[in-house]
Amino acid sequence: MTSLSRRAFVTAATASLLVGCSGDRTGPARAERPESTSPSSRPSARTTHVLGRSVPVGLEIPAIGVDTPVMQLGLARDRTVQVPPLTADDVAGWYRHSPTPGRIGPSVILGHVTVGAHGDGVFRHLARLHRGDRIVVRLENDTAAVFAVDSIRTVAKTDFPTDEVYGNVNRPELRLITCGGPRTGEEYRDNVIVFAAPSSASP
Repeated sequence: MTSLSRRAFVTAATASLLVGCSGDRTGPARAERPESTSPSSRPSARTTHVLGRSVPVGLEIPAIGVDTPVMQLGLARDRTVQVPPLTADDVAGWYRHSPTPGRIGPSVILGHVTVGAHGDGVFRHLARLHRGDRIVVRLENDTAAVFAVDSIRTVAKTDFPTDEVYGNVNRPELRLITCGGPRTGEEYRDNVIVFAAPSSASP
């Protein structure tokens, strides 16, 4: 694990994950420090192209019509992960205590499924993705990190899979997170999580 992802790992261990909803602050999943994933269970970083550190500025997911700027997110005063503001021009947000996309480790990007009175959020169709769908993260240095969807999971917020989202991996990976499942008022019961791995496809 790089020094950057180690810092992200420790920071995540102190935060509650509250992501991608329509403005509610309910349904936290405590981001406990996960156990390291065995290197034998992951492809070696030696066989994967690793990019230099560069902040993400845009996100494209052609299969669901996403083409959005990406803002930076940190931690709120209560040590929860920030979410993008609820605005009509809704955008995705990169959790800046995770590795930048293309670096070794799980890079985390959050988005809303709905944005209150403004309607649908940028990740409104995230659950419709399929294995193999392409994800392109545009970076500040005019390069791009390209990923392909590995799996999509809908999980109760109370059972958030912290180990799998924040756990140690020895290649670049991507996590996209929003809310989903049954809705009561402005609150969603579940999180939708997309797990993506490096792709050799051109951006």
